[in-house]
Amino acid sequence: MCGIAGFINDTPINVKKQIVKDMTDVIAHRGPDEYGTMIDDHAALGFRRLSIIDLHGGSQPMYNEDGNLAVTFNGEIYNYKPLREELIKAGHIFHTDCDTEVLVHGYEQWGKDLLKRLRGMFAFVIWNKQTQELFGARDHFGIKPFYYAQMNGTFMYGSEIKSLLRHPDFKKELNENALKPFMTFQYPAISETFFKGVFKLPEGHCFTYKNGEMKIEQYYDPNFRESKQHLNELVDLIDKTVCDSVKAHQIADVEVGSFLSSGVDSSYVAAVARPEHTYSIGFAGGRYNESKQAGELAKIIGLNNKSEIIDAEDAFRYFPQIQWYLDEPDSNFSCVPLFFLAKLASQDLRVVLSGEGADELFAGYIDYGVHTRSKLIKVVTRMLAKLPKKLRYAIGRAAKGKHFHGAWHLYANLAPAEEHFIGQSKVFNEEDAVKLLKPEYRKGPHVMDIVGAIYNRILGKGLSEVKKKQYLDMHQWMPGDILLKADKMTMAHSLELRVPLLDRMLMDVAEQVPTKYLITDENTKFAFRQAAARHLPKAWYDREKLGFPVPVKDWLREERFYKIVRKTFESDDAAKFFDRDALLQMIDNNYAKRTDDRRKIWTVYTFLTWYDVYFNHDGLKPDPVQVA
Repeated sequence: MCGIAGFINDTPINVKKQIVKDMTDVIAHRGPDEYGTMIDDHAALGFRRLSIIDLHGGSQPMYNEDGNLAVTFNGEIYNYKPLREELIKAGHIFHTDCDTEVLVHGYEQWGKDLLKRLRGMFAFVIWNKQTQELFGARDHFGIKPFYYAQMNGTFMYGSEIKSLLRHPDFKKELNENALKPFMTFQYPAISETFFKGVFKLPEGHCFTYKNGEMKIEQYYDPNFRESKQHLNELVDLIDKTVCDSVKAHQIADVEVGSFLSSGVDSSYVAAVARPEHTYSIGFAGGRYNESKQAGELAKIIGLNNKSEIIDAEDAFRYFPQIQWYLDEPDSNFSCVPLFFLAKLASQDLRVVLSGEGADELFAGYIDYGVHTRSKLIKVVTRMLAKLPKKLRYAIGRAAKGKHFHGAWHLYANLAPAEEHFIGQSKVFNEEDAVKLLKPEYRKGPHVMDIVGAIYNRILGKGLSEVKKKQYLDMHQWMPGDILLKADKMTMAHSLELRVPLLDRMLMDVAEQVPTKYLITDENTKFAFRQAAARHLPKAWYDREKLGFPVPVKDWLREERFYKIVRKTFESDDAAKFFDRDALLQMIDNNYAKRTDDRRKIWTVYTFLTWYDVYFNHDGLKPDPVQVA
């Protein structure tokens, strides 16, 4: 795991040297071990290294045989050894045992078709000195970040936006269109970031940049379908592929540990991997302390689990710094425990495994169709779901807005997903967000336009409503929130996070699982849980999804923390973006227990904290704050 940053322009080489050093110094947390550059008349490629594979020979940039192609790379290629052998047979000469070198020789051999052969997580660029062309790519799912901008004749890129801010051609402006959708989604929901002119390269895409022109194209997209395999065959295949993926993700020249929560995903990974060390985090107070159940599992299967309890004071002390590491605001409560979990693991290790991806691949979210505990309603809904599409849609729409028990379950399962499902997070209704925002910040894209563009890609493919929801989440929620915070919160502590359940080979299996084996009357991600049952006790493989439980509700009703947030809501920044009186009324009503608006309050507080860090304090890394 590393960090990359660089730019294309014709400034003198001696000027480029200092600029690219500034761009990479600010992301030294991504790679504290080494610094490397490739600089010529037209390009500057910078690199920060966290040594994981080939500890002494993996310095970057790396070059092909004649030195014409140079690569800088962030990530891991898990199938690099067979690719290396194939390239050696084709006549390529390798000088290291590092996975990075496979990219430069592979690109020389296969061009962009190299991407179809890769199994891993990656964001990389390759500079062709002769043609003066930059090629870059981001992995299939968006595990690794890649940002870019074109300003004042300079093309610049980086693993983190803060690198771009250090370039003298960068013009820092707030993207006014980003705030309204953020209020609904809780994460940066559009391709242009909160910094005007800075974009994210989409997952599964690559690009070429030459003569001032950037061309982006998609090289990968999940192919959801319904196979006719029996459940037992699929469970066998899932378990075999998970075990193979975990083994591949343990390739390293350093120890690989694992995160461990109370849920099935990380527990499955840890049970298969059997690492020497696992790590858990919890909050003070029984219902928010997942580390207890994680410790119980560790004892049962013989793992050495290390855990830590954090509290509200820890969260508020480091919250501005968390926003700095994130680059953009993300009000997912779990950013906080993940930051501290990574900090804990980084005291011992450089690499950990985690369970991200299973919910998207195998339908683990209750929003995919579990909105009642009534078995009768579930059975009736399942029967109605077999009706012809037009009739099914009509019945679902008829249940919309009704108040009998099970109405929402019927609507959410029978009506078209594209009419109501926007992903795993919905904080403000769009109408409420507009009312709260000042007029100049109401003009961002509509929520349904954002998700509609994704749904349009699968029109006419005959997918079930569940698989439509999976497809949307894999292109919106997962890269925009889940993977973004996973990368940024672990790299904040120079810790490489690997996600064996978000693997291309496992996706090939997951995309064919019939809907009837994804969500059943018993539970979500049913087939996946049956595979996990081969390694875990029932209490773990059958447990309902919790996520990272965080006691924000309690914090906002504790006077000292309520006052911290309220002071932010009283600020001039709050008045600049929002109806300040409405904000204060919202937090006061919540404090008095008249309402429960914790997610709305935290979302606004997150944005204002982030804005203060990046615009009032010029993007400088904040120290932990004193909590009164």
